[in-house]
Amino acid sequence: MQVPTPKTAKTWFAQLAPYRNAEDGRAIFEVLITLIPFLALWAAMWLMIGQGQWWALLGVIPAGGLIVRLFIVQHDCGHGSMFSSKKANDWVGRFIGILTLTPYDHWRRQHALHHAGSGNLDRRGVGDDIITLTVAEYEALSRFEKLKYRLYRHPVVMFGVGPAYVFILANRLPIGEWKRKMPWVSTSLTNLGVAVLYGLLIWGIGLKAFLLIQLPIVVIGASIGVWLFYVQHQFGETHWSRDGEWNRENAALFGSSYYDLPQPLMWITGNIGVHHVHHLSSRIPFYQLPRILKAHPELKQVGRLTLWQSFKCVKLALWCEQRREMVSFAMRKRLAA
Repeated sequence: MQVPTPKTAKTWFAQLAPYRNAEDGRAIFEVLITLIPFLALWAAMWLMIGQGQWWALLGVIPAGGLIVRLFIVQHDCGHGSMFSSKKANDWVGRFIGILTLTPYDHWRRQHALHHAGSGNLDRRGVGDDIITLTVAEYEALSRFEKLKYRLYRHPVVMFGVGPAYVFILANRLPIGEWKRKMPWVSTSLTNLGVAVLYGLLIWGIGLKAFLLIQLPIVVIGASIGVWLFYVQHQFGETHWSRDGEWNRENAALFGSSYYDLPQPLMWITGNIGVHHVHHLSSRIPFYQLPRILKAHPELKQVGRLTLWQSFKCVKLALWCEQRREMVSFAMRKRLAA
């Protein structure tokens, strides 16, 4: 539930300025405590299934979580907030992009567009936003178009088929970017890195072992990542408005949730649940976000979602401009009655 805060969104932005400083030592530490366990877990699974210990494949679950954390490192590199050096941010981001199957430079621009227009009803469809229609827009669709939107919003597609498609296939070609060079260079170099890495692994351990380990990790990590992105903006009392009344700071603070996860899950997801603060000031490194909540506990009550509450967001599919909240298809019918 959104509650009034003693400061406006703009004053919060100013007050958070001291936290917009990268700490290189801490950044290196965060990379290492994520990458080393991921590589160790991957190697352990390979060694154990080679000895017939197939239960070891359960390790793909925590490995999927660690690939999400690596993506958060890449995400902060894209915002220029992980390290103090732009070169360090970009090259670490590009390297991790090979592991996450995400062309870093192309994704960075798309994600910047998401931040620039998040919560603006007149700027939807740019960047990496989840497609969201208003109730009126949905009502105006043909039967076939309504079916397409319902399928897109179905949990099996949104959190299963869709994430796998995006990371495994869609990220391989920058469709729609025919006139710009950068997306093709970024995607091609990432694909080359993936081909070399995967080729060496398949040559070293065999195709079967590689697929048994890597494919579930990618699918699990992708699904977790899309789930996080979904609940961070598709919750009931999120914030959407038209150009005339849209305000970047208000949209950031009230259009992004505080996903109050248990501490182990908050760690594995790189504190990205503190999303309202991140959107308000994207130059704050993820390792600084817990300090902000500790220093300013009132921010914990803005857009707060618990793990249990977040599951109720799955049914939300449409923005109701009259009620100023996300509603389900069923609720849309009741509103129309």
